[in-house]
Amino acid sequence: MSSTTIAQITDTHIRELGRLAYGKLDTSVYLAQAVAAIGQLKQRPDAVVVTGDLTDFGRPAEYVHLAQLLAPLSQPVYLLPGNHDDRQELRRSFPGHGYLGTTGFVQYSVYIGKLRILALDTVEAGESGGRLCERRLEWLRARLHEDARTPTIVAMHHPPFKSLIGHMDRIGLLEGGDRLAALLRDYGNVERVICGHLHRPIFCRFGGTVASTAPSPAHQVCLDLAEDAPSAWALEPPAMHIHAWSATSGLLTHLAPIGVFDGPHPFHENGTLID
Repeated sequence: MSSTTIAQITDTHIRELGRLAYGKLDTSVYLAQAVAAIGQLKQRPDAVVVTGDLTDFGRPAEYVHLAQLLAPLSQPVYLLPGNHDDRQELRRSFPGHGYLGTTGFVQYSVYIGKLRILALDTVEAGESGGRLCERRLEWLRARLHEDARTPTIVAMHHPPFKSLIGHMDRIGLLEGGDRLAALLRDYGNVERVICGHLHRPIFCRFGGTVASTAPSPAHQVCLDLAEDAPSAWALEPPAMHIHAWSATSGLLTHLAPIGVFDGPHPFHENGTLID
């Protein structure tokens, strides 16, 4: 069966070599484990998409460290900025990634096997929350109009829906979500909207399709659905999303834990259930 598989990791928050995030967390160890896990998947992904907050402060040394950690990946890697990133430092640090452009928003269209990725830039300089202005949405409208047939994933950092985690919703997508939903309803080939930012696996109906956020390979935002929930993280099990498309099933999304686990073990032996 012909299929296309994309691994999505997000919110890696890489610091300079030897520096800890929040004074406690070596995020580089977790990204290295994620890269190793991608290399060990039984079906090699056709590409890896990293949906923002690549670094913690957008500093040149952080991007140098990030590039070193991603280097073992053998497939194409597509990067998006998040609110912790700096567009121009990202471009300077990854000169071989021509899709990043040279100025302005980091928005691009790429074909990967049977799928198309449309990357939207939700970053607003100096803000933790994200925005989609008319200029960014007009770019998306033009790209969708160009090809209304190929199965398409829209990738962005800030999710266009509320999570009910109060402190995260206050720095979510603050502008353009309703207009994005209205735009997507006109294009039935949009299979998914994939996002980061929330450090949790969440799925939501949105704009006539499904929007999702992927967990971090490092720390997760605590699951507290109170409006006044404190801003807090925990070392819940790290994971990534594997998006797999086939003509018979459409786009499926698998949550893939990152780590070393006991198994695999057979359910049957010589056709008989093992007692």
